[in-house]
Amino acid sequence: MPKGYIIGHIRVTDPEGYPEYVQKDTPILQAHGARFIVRGGQSETPEGEEMGRHVVIEFDSYEAAKAAYNDPEYQAVAEIRRRCAESTIILVEGTD
Repeated sequence: MPKGYIIGHIRVTDPEGYPEYVQKDTPILQAHGARFIVRGGQSETPEGEEMGRHVVIEFDSYEAAKAAYNDPEYQAVAEIRRRCAESTIILVEGTD
């Protein structure tokens, strides 16, 4: 069964408020089996719009990724991200 991923491209606009989101989202997503493959770190954007922060979270399946994103507890915490950053969030199925 192919794995599922949540991919985030994030431009933090409130660096003081954003860490609260990271602290609170982690246990919720991990309860759904999340494995953080990329979470910030050095990056370059040779094409397209630079967002500054990139996140790749792996799940056992696409359905698990969707369930994590749609979890009401996660959505409540996501409001912190929405206040503190501009984001593009993508749910995608892997190749294997």
